[in-house]
Amino acid sequence: MKSPKTITVQEAIKLVKSNDIIVSGMAGAEPKEFLKILHMSANEVKGVRVTNCLPFENAEFFTNPVYKSSFSVDSWFYAASLRKAHENGNISFIPNHLHLAGRKRFEHARPNLYVGTATPPDKHGFVSLSLSNVYEKEALRLADISILEVNPNFPRTFGDLEVHVSEVDYLIEVDYPAPVLPNIEPNEKDIKIGNYIADKIKDGSTLQLGIGGIPNAVAHALLHKKDLGIHTEMFTTGLMELVKSGAANGLKKKIHNGKHVCCFALGTQELYDFIDNNPSVQILNGHYVNDPAIIGLNDNQVSINTTIEVDLTGQVASESIGHKQFSGTGGQSDTAVGAQNSKGGMSFITLYSTANVKNPETGEREEISKIVPFLKPGAAVTLSRADVDYVVTEYGCVSLRGTSISERVELLISIAHPKFRDELRREAIRLQYIGA
Repeated sequence: MKSPKTITVQEAIKLVKSNDIIVSGMAGAEPKEFLKILHMSANEVKGVRVTNCLPFENAEFFTNPVYKSSFSVDSWFYAASLRKAHENGNISFIPNHLHLAGRKRFEHARPNLYVGTATPPDKHGFVSLSLSNVYEKEALRLADISILEVNPNFPRTFGDLEVHVSEVDYLIEVDYPAPVLPNIEPNEKDIKIGNYIADKIKDGSTLQLGIGGIPNAVAHALLHKKDLGIHTEMFTTGLMELVKSGAANGLKKKIHNGKHVCCFALGTQELYDFIDNNPSVQILNGHYVNDPAIIGLNDNQVSINTTIEVDLTGQVASESIGHKQFSGTGGQSDTAVGAQNSKGGMSFITLYSTANVKNPETGEREEISKIVPFLKPGAAVTLSRADVDYVVTEYGCVSLRGTSISERVELLISIAHPKFRDELRREAIRLQYIGA
């Protein structure tokens, strides 16, 4: 029997009014059907602002510039679709640390509508917000109107993302698969970097890992460890494999003992099957999970993040290429600082030593160093040099903790690609970072 709150997606977009602020669920929690047809209301509305984070849906309302007088996007984290559509002129990035992203944004711009995803109600009338609780539950409770796409294919997860249907204004019944993220197979560089990190991680450590070849290589290299814990922003397929193997059981954690804590999950269908009705996985509010003070409560907390480039003083640019926004800060600063607050904790910033990029003058691709004398003009500093701990490339792992600029120069040059080391040294001398 349908709930009296059930409406069609076409009826849902009719609830949007001019100048509304809409907040949508992030990544796997995106309300796909609502966003797919939101542009159809363009003739009726103007000035609607959508706040999103890591969107998967290449929705017409923001990818097609014809709708830019009706819709704009403010985003906490860019994905490929937003990078491409940014040139339309109606998309802007929200600088943030993830644990404060929702709270600060909602103080500035309270949502009129929250639209997200959920599992069908259980026998007690509770839905689970399923794949994300970074800001979703907060937005749902703050919004004037809350709408959930109820999907039987989404995993029912636990923690702090259960919501009673009495708190929700409207439900849309949908039936599409949960968005999956393929598990990237590590390459030779990833494996080298992963092994450098794994060698430093003790049994009983608590982990924060992201996505991609390097985090997957780290996870694989840790399969022989014991009593690992998980307190992470994102619960990934690699982390699931550590739990399934028995390497991660959470029994040495100081908080949430025996539980695997995150604020969102994204990965393969196998991951979703694993977290479905699994009380050992706790998806808690992002404001709590990513709070550096909370992260630091577990001993031997390890944070592993990737970056775009690092300068010779240790500044880390992970979210922009020069002035162009590429992704977002996410939880990089949260987790790096939090890990260093932890007794015995360590933070790792990882990157390949080089990248192949197109030369803007010749159009030819060329190899450049990702360890650089100074960041590209306009680059956003994601992690300040005062907050950087270990830096790792395929050429080694160095600790910048407590080091001077001159010491950092030598350490970072030692893990740069050999073909660029002399040039980096010459530049360091010219900039007076080191003596001749």
